[in-house]
Amino acid sequence: MTQPATVHDFDANRLDGTPVSLADYRGRVTLVVNVASRCGYTPQYKGLEALYRRHKDAGFAVLGFPCNQFGAQEPGTSDEIASFCTSIYDVTFPMFAKVDVNGAHEHPLFIHLKQERPGALGTKSIKWNFTKFLVGAAGEVLKRYGSATTPDDIDADVVAALAASRS
Repeated sequence: MTQPATVHDFDANRLDGTPVSLADYRGRVTLVVNVASRCGYTPQYKGLEALYRRHKDAGFAVLGFPCNQFGAQEPGTSDEIASFCTSIYDVTFPMFAKVDVNGAHEHPLFIHLKQERPGALGTKSIKWNFTKFLVGAAGEVLKRYGSATTPDDIDADVVAALAASRS
């Protein structure tokens, strides 16, 4: 089987189970993030939502993928995750069904993201929740950020990627 060429070659399910082709995001810069509601980094939801609202009209989206692989910090059901995100952080960016980002059952999207942008010292595995991947408008993986990198730290890269998508 041929390895997909871009992020747009993958599918994922929304929190409500609706299948989505990531090709729907072709032409938009996206930030793919593995998220969790009981993590020390969970307050980044606020920054992710602010980043999304600041740039969505320019062609930017944040895609949240809940993950329970790190300290069991996302134990909830899809309904519980949706309720948490909207009631606590007023999240309006697209949220997807819970996924594994490492191991035998990892989502193919995350296999691709990690192959395209390995972590420190070339490591492929994701170390914790709120690892972020910036994806260009053509589906190419531009950058990878660790959990401690805040959405504000990424803003300039988002602006640059949006500018590049218009040229």
